[in-house]
Amino acid sequence: MKNILVTGAKGQLGTCFKMGSGNYPDFNFDFKSSSEADITNKPQLKELFSEIKYDWVINCAAYTNVDKAESDREKAFEINTKGAKNIAEVCNENKAKLVHFSTDYVFDGKAEEPYKESDPTNPINVYGLSKFKGEQAITEVLKGHYIFRTSWLYSEFGHNFYKTILRKISEKADLNIITSQVGTPTNANDLTDLVLKIIASGKKDFGLYHFSNLGAATWYDFAKAILEFSRNLHTTQLHKSNDFRSIANRPAYSVLDKTKVQQIFSTPILHWKESLKGLINT
Repeated sequence: MKNILVTGAKGQLGTCFKMGSGNYPDFNFDFKSSSEADITNKPQLKELFSEIKYDWVINCAAYTNVDKAESDREKAFEINTKGAKNIAEVCNENKAKLVHFSTDYVFDGKAEEPYKESDPTNPINVYGLSKFKGEQAITEVLKGHYIFRTSWLYSEFGHNFYKTILRKISEKADLNIITSQVGTPTNANDLTDLVLKIIASGKKDFGLYHFSNLGAATWYDFAKAILEFSRNLHTTQLHKSNDFRSIANRPAYSVLDKTKVQQIFSTPILHWKESLKGLINT
């Protein structure tokens, strides 16, 4: 039986793993919140490994507030870079394998076609840079790792755009949504399903991968689809906007190329609209 430590268990992605864990009765999952497994506290991590021999660590712990990271740079790097290095070092010391998550924000958004894993990175905000430095730290320390760059994560858990739009619908609010950024909404449940299938497969094709749902959208497109699939398209006023006030710069285009993950793991990937509709109709 594989022992799997999941850090950041109370966050959106960690909660999705908890929901999906029931499909894998042969795995022994240990879900730890950030206070129980603080990735910035290496002695605490070592203590956890001294109690249980983990075969895998799925690191869902991260600093994800993109705007706040601009003024909270030290904390963003403490968690996203130093924390990533800590968990990789402890995994290396204990011969455990690591799954880690990164972001489309490692790119500057100047591309005109989906980004491949081999494309040059150039983060334009602190969050993106801290995540990229975390990728580098893991790669330098641990051979047995998977890093998945993903984009625009949403689910029925945590704080995300999908839940915000549903809340605004319930409040009968007018929605002004931007069209100036293009990416891919990604159902976090699809990402967790992929990761758990890879672990279960026993494959060791370690390295960097891009994963999101298929297709491309603006935030306006995403909001419109949420309204449509929840049957609120004609009851809530939705307006296009070019006025996006934010502290951090964001890439104008950040669609990820999924060719590598599809070829190596022969995994079917849902179009973002299909996955969104499935979630709403659940």
